[in-house]
Amino acid sequence: MGFGSTAKKLQQVTDMAEDVYTRLNQLREQVSETRETVEETKTRVEEMDHELAEQRALVEALAEQQDIDIDAVTADAHVVDAEAVAESDDESA
Repeated sequence: MGFGSTAKKLQQVTDMAEDVYTRLNQLREQVSETRETVEETKTRVEEMDHELAEQRALVEALAEQQDIDIDAVTADAHVVDAEAVAESDDESA
């Protein structure tokens, strides 16, 4: 009777080990996919940063041609944004 019980316990341990191994492989795949996604996202963000810098340079050049004070426009935009956030916070409260 002792061998039957031992064999059953060994089979249970084997089954659990196989389950853990399967889950570990799934986790490895998920981590690999996540890494790929992060790398793709990083590349896209870098491209967008570059494009944004180019666009900013063009806008600044156009603003300079039109004698527009970029700093004043930017400051006004920040004030408007801050006021919108304050109003949103007031409405939430």
